[in-house]
Amino acid sequence: MTELRRGDRFLRIGHRGAAALAPENTLAAFRRALELGVDFVEFDVLDLVDGTLVLAHSDDLLEVSHGVAAGRVRGLRLEELREVAPQLPTFDEALGFLASVEVGLHADVKCERHGHEVAAAIRRYGLVDRAVASSFSMRTLHDLRETEPRLALGLTYPDDRHGLARKRLIAPLVPAAVRLLGRALPRRLPRWLESAGANVAMLHHGVLSQAAVDRCHAGGAAVWAWTVNEAELLRQVVALGVDGVVSDDPRLFLQ
Repeated sequence: MTELRRGDRFLRIGHRGAAALAPENTLAAFRRALELGVDFVEFDVLDLVDGTLVLAHSDDLLEVSHGVAAGRVRGLRLEELREVAPQLPTFDEALGFLASVEVGLHADVKCERHGHEVAAAIRRYGLVDRAVASSFSMRTLHDLRETEPRLALGLTYPDDRHGLARKRLIAPLVPAAVRLLGRALPRRLPRWLESAGANVAMLHHGVLSQAAVDRCHAGGAAVWAWTVNEAELLRQVVALGVDGVVSDDPRLFLQ
């Protein structure tokens, strides 16, 4: 199974490839992350109306097309999406690329009904032993486990499926809300991880605490922190003993 725990150092994970350095969730971002020596490339998997799985973070077309077009991603067919986001790869194209290089892959599954399909594709490309698939959805995690028992799984917390943190009027309230969620997390995490069959807790840095990390480790689960983009924050989460750190800018790991 995929190595999820830190050894001599924490695992370095490029968020959406290297989102700060190239268009996110593209092969160009993957290549930039590889140049910077990441251990894992993280990307998002979303479904389209025609059933195609693509690399996209959300259903917001304005975000996915980098401002080219507004609307919803899921209502489009692949050829329509490619008109406004030509660099965006399908899930199969991404797996084909990753199968040709030496790096771990972290698929964050945003499509709740396609867990079986995602796990089967990872197995088809021979990537199970260096992959981890994560989700906020228990249903998705159960489907992934059912299809491929050897696949490492991560439970994502907290869930911001509606993108509230990106909304200008709500964003200032988010840090306080996240801290509140973090207080109850140490006692809830072990139960959630066991229910999900998850090997790793994918935790936003705002909910991290020493107690949460210790409880996960005591239960045999790894802890990966997202999304860390400042040097001081990196020092703080590493001091808590996290096993992996997810960053938009993998150059941070070279400091």
